[in-house]
Amino acid sequence: MTMHVVIIGGGFAGLYAARRLARQPVTITIIDRQNHHLFQPLLYQVATAGLSPADIATPIRARVEDFPNVSVRMGAVKRVDLKAKLVELEDGTLSYDQVVIATGVRHSYFGHQEWADDAPGLKTLDDALEIRRRVLTAFEAAERDDDLARSADLTFVIVGGGPTGVELAGAIAELARYTVAGEFRSFDPHRTRVVLVEGGPRLLAAFHESLSKAALTALERLGVEVKLDTKVTNVSDTGVHMGDVFLPARTVLWAAGVQGSSLGRSLGVELDRAGRVKVNPDLTIPGFPDAYVVGDLAWCAGPDGQPLPGLAPVAIQQGEHAADNIAAVIERKDRRAFKYWDKGIMATVGRANGVAQTGKLRLSGFIGWMTWLFIHILYLIGFRNRVIVMIQWVWAWVTYGRSARLITGIPLSPAKRALAPAQVTAPARAPAPEVGK
Repeated sequence: MTMHVVIIGGGFAGLYAARRLARQPVTITIIDRQNHHLFQPLLYQVATAGLSPADIATPIRARVEDFPNVSVRMGAVKRVDLKAKLVELEDGTLSYDQVVIATGVRHSYFGHQEWADDAPGLKTLDDALEIRRRVLTAFEAAERDDDLARSADLTFVIVGGGPTGVELAGAIAELARYTVAGEFRSFDPHRTRVVLVEGGPRLLAAFHESLSKAALTALERLGVEVKLDTKVTNVSDTGVHMGDVFLPARTVLWAAGVQGSSLGRSLGVELDRAGRVKVNPDLTIPGFPDAYVVGDLAWCAGPDGQPLPGLAPVAIQQGEHAADNIAAVIERKDRRAFKYWDKGIMATVGRANGVAQTGKLRLSGFIGWMTWLFIHILYLIGFRNRVIVMIQWVWAWVTYGRSARLITGIPLSPAKRALAPAQVTAPARAPAPEVGK
């Protein structure tokens, strides 16, 4: 009887696992809430009107259509019964011989989930479109509001100084100061205030200190106010509290933390504080050799004993490694421990400026940005998307233009946001008195 492999999640880890395993004598079912694979590293460009959603997403079925033993099922997984080897969906049940769980992570508000509606994070296309709507609507509000209201309309606060926060801050500053600078009549977009709040002593904590300083300098040149060692203690629809200081702001964006998906918590296995599943060196769940957890949801130690970061290269390599270990089971061979090939980390800081590091090599400025651009084009799935994104970037380079400045959708109410496809509720625990990063 042919082995049935169920892969939960069509992100980097799940998709690469499926494609790697598809040439083996197995049947594969990919399950995802959405019908598309998303290139998350470029989500911030959709959120800031630089790219359209279709530029960074592709149908999952299109990526596996050449493999007749791979089927795709759009649906929501309620839980995985590891002992019975069953995947329970909202509309049925699937049995499996091997399962690969790659459902990723969602935003963490550190015990303050009530902030989610006033400070959306950035993990899905829906998130990106909601942020784009809020950012562009803020400019429209400033055009019609009186002087007293404009200060809040034109203040954008980004909480969290990691790559997502830095990229969002730089992109919004450029949008205000260059792209829409001459389009409004009642106010000057140069008055826009972009504030990046980071709880730690420096930006981009995972990078070398010299690159953190380079990113800080680049943001300040764009006019971004960076507040280091600053804790956000409350978020509302009128702004943010930082201790005793209140900053009025119409638009607050969250880039400060992540939490493992709710599916991980339903497994009944050991998790870390962020809700990630602690896995064996071969990426299986302890006590369940037929169940793998890969990608951002997996707590997997690197060479230094620290957990590997939530990066696309990590997810890709883990997905392929899980597939190789399943193939080893089929061939009655020993499974191997996962070893990560570190290809470095990078972030872009506005127009033609970026930081990148791999090993002892550290790049910043234009060469850092070119490295970032090349790597992201290389990993972007689909020839069409690569071509279109490259054209869009060349156009933006020449004109400062952002072609996707469309206000679409309607504000999500708390009830609707709770039903959003990838929404994850943080585990119940005592509220943290302060939030840092």
